Amino acid sequence: MRKICRKDRQFSEQIVEAYPWVPVTGYGAHIKSTQNRLIIQKKNKTDEIPLDEVKNLLIVGGHSISSATIMKLVKKGTFISFFEADGTPVGIIRPFQSQNSMDLYEIQKNIPRQRYAISLAKGSLKSRLSAIGQLEEKKNIRLFYEGELELLCKSESELTFLIKLDEIRRLHRLTSDMYYEIMSRSIPSELGYKRRSPRPFTDPVNVMLSFGYAMLFGNCNISVVGFRLNPDNGLLYDGSGSLVQDLMDPLKAEMIDANVFALARECFPQSDYDVTSGRCILSDDFIRRMITVFQGSINNKKILEQVSNFLNSVTTGEEFKVLY
Repeated sequence: MRKICRKDRQFSEQIVEAYPWVPVTGYGAHIKSTQNRLIIQKKNKTDEIPLDEVKNLLIVGGHSISSATIMKLVKKGTFISFFEADGTPVGIIRPFQSQNSMDLYEIQKNIPRQRYAISLAKGSLKSRLSAIGQLEEKKNIRLFYEGELELLCKSESELTFLIKLDEIRRLHRLTSDMYYEIMSRSIPSELGYKRRSPRPFTDPVNVMLSFGYAMLFGNCNISVVGFRLNPDNGLLYDGSGSLVQDLMDPLKAEMIDANVFALARECFPQSDYDVTSGRCILSDDFIRRMITVFQGSINNKKILEQVSNFLNSVTTGEEFKVLY
């Protein structure tokens, strides 16, 4: 394991001191400034923040900001991060000679990846076992087939002793696939949902899950980029946004799955979705209803804490406390 030096601890403290950041979300805000204050005007509301307190400005969606304000912020050492409305990062304006992001990217590359992957895989499995148990108790039903609970519990124990990253990922995929199949037993068969499937989705439950995960990804991505972590340096996942996928995985069962499966168990008329040409499409009215549900269930405070715990761990070497 990489030795944590005093410089890294000081770096971690400097990063943490830079938050909370200042987010501007939605559309239509006007971002201006005076000599000493940042002014955010949106509809009938105006917020004023001392420029010295703005260490990272997150602009999500469509807004206007003056070049004079950008220059003032950058001179103060502020990072300005731009995102699409769904949380997809577009770019970052950073002060000259700022090395924080590059230093943190380098630290990320050198962490013991297997240890972090095990922690995340365990957190995800625990969250899913808890979700199944809660549903069984609430509905007074039995979802596990013989031997499945024992297998999942044994898998959690086995994760501790796995060494290769491929082995950890393989067991994580296996337990995740089992979870979705087990939960499908609580869903009306006429919806056609049996397990998590690849695109194009032919049933409304998979469509809802993907829609919810996209919203959760956007919220988590903003926190990851806001903390100046490399969102593409993943552990359980690979590729673009892989770290975001890692950190949100243990949160899916609580923030998305519980609501999706509850919606699916309710009266779900055919008018809410349509399956044509091998693809399921949700109605606009149902999508609006679903967005409202997810806005209430996605806990940004918990997401922030999850990302903060990861940042603290990679920069100090302390244990990564995975929330689920």
